[in-house]
Amino acid sequence: MENIRNFSIIAHIDHGKSTLADRMLEITGTIEKRKMQDQVLDSMELERERGITIKMQPVRMKYKHEGKDYILNLIDTPGHIDFSYEVSRALKAVEGSILLVDATQGVQAQTLTTLGMARETGLKIIPVLSKVDSPLARVEEIKAEVVKLLECDPSEILETSGKTGEGVEDLLKEVIKKVPAPTPIEGDTFRSLIFDFKYSTHKGVIVFIRVMSGSVSRNNQLIFKVAKETFNSIETGIFSPDEVPVEKLSAGEIGYIVTGIKEPGIASVGDTVASLNDTNPPLHGYMLPRPVVWASIYPESQDDFTTLKQSLGKLKLSDSSFTFEEESSGALGRGFRCGFLGMLHLEIITERLHREFDLDLVVTMPTITYEVTYRSGPKMGKTEIIYSPSYFPDEGLLSNIREPWVNCTIITPSRFLPNLMPLFYDHEAELQDSENFGGDRTRLVMKMPLRELMRNFFDKLKSASSGFASMSYEIEGMRDANVVRMDILVADEIIPAFSKV
Repeated sequence: MENIRNFSIIAHIDHGKSTLADRMLEITGTIEKRKMQDQVLDSMELERERGITIKMQPVRMKYKHEGKDYILNLIDTPGHIDFSYEVSRALKAVEGSILLVDATQGVQAQTLTTLGMARETGLKIIPVLSKVDSPLARVEEIKAEVVKLLECDPSEILETSGKTGEGVEDLLKEVIKKVPAPTPIEGDTFRSLIFDFKYSTHKGVIVFIRVMSGSVSRNNQLIFKVAKETFNSIETGIFSPDEVPVEKLSAGEIGYIVTGIKEPGIASVGDTVASLNDTNPPLHGYMLPRPVVWASIYPESQDDFTTLKQSLGKLKLSDSSFTFEEESSGALGRGFRCGFLGMLHLEIITERLHREFDLDLVVTMPTITYEVTYRSGPKMGKTEIIYSPSYFPDEGLLSNIREPWVNCTIITPSRFLPNLMPLFYDHEAELQDSENFGGDRTRLVMKMPLRELMRNFFDKLKSASSGFASMSYEIEGMRDANVVRMDILVADEIIPAFSKV
């Protein structure tokens, strides 16, 4: 175990995580030169097209340092705020993290969020600048920002370039030196934590695990501790970065188990996979994701309803952070009410349904949840959560409406502040605090209604700041809301799918 290093790369979107991972795979000889391509860990066509990471991807590398052979397990994580649940799970499976900051852009709002998560998990942080070969790189200035953020010594910050490979070899040595080896939990029976899983038509559910104690090999009798389901391991293996079967997985390692289970809903992220004779309670899992945006998805043709249901079930196996439940509408027929972690998450899921399952869909206006208390009528005095505008009660029936608010952090070059202030006013934002954030940049902390954040706030922010401002947010709690339902009528008939609050 002392020769194993488990680490992840965390950074803002487009700061060069996947390119840095490419160079690491190249230097350690994990991938042959002829098979090398850009963004090699972004296996989804959609990820390559957009140049963003959507799914975390584990990979195992071998590296020789000072005569010793080391196993380096890297988990490449997404950078966008909507996929922070993916990041939080990846951080639970590792002991250290590379905090990557773009030398041309500096520390961004999302960097602060992921750094906060890594610190809470108690990981060893290695600060690294990327893109130092760029003519636009402001190395000393950005180093000063990182020093201020981490309260570290400037000499601890490594300079790398994913494009040229400069500094990557030094970074691997630093990972071996600074990231602690995994510490086993007590006991020698096999226990492991599921941090992700996927579905294969032939093999069934394949769970991605971090082994906490003991070891596992083929044909072992295992159990999902929370789901109380038993199964035999058909295959055990590692990611290199393709799935490669191995004899066994031991404590401290990251790998996968083929379960052979075909029905959905048994395997879940955060469950413990253990030997059948293990008597310990399940390991501490993950926070459950809380959807913040809701939208209804209907098939264009009702003949595709069953296909849509199966497709959502299969997608749920590769992305456990969205939820869905059946509903029906007079105008649009039967469909599903789905919950997402943000607008980009909604866009990606609908795009995947279209591409991977060849479905034509009708997606309703995204909305958020409201908490309403009735003043009169049969539900008088009752409080209810409303997920859909079409079910939002008439104004006269309600004594109180509450809506979610968010804490929002924005980092922007100071010269754009005059453009941004009217935008904040427009979206009902309350400015709490502002401070100089190194050089010519300002950090703004504000609170605003989630409904306003979903009203294209992110796009307008990018537009008003010429793309330089960055934002991250977290749900704060509920506050009283002054809102009503607006119905849209077509030929004098209300179309529920078009209603909005």
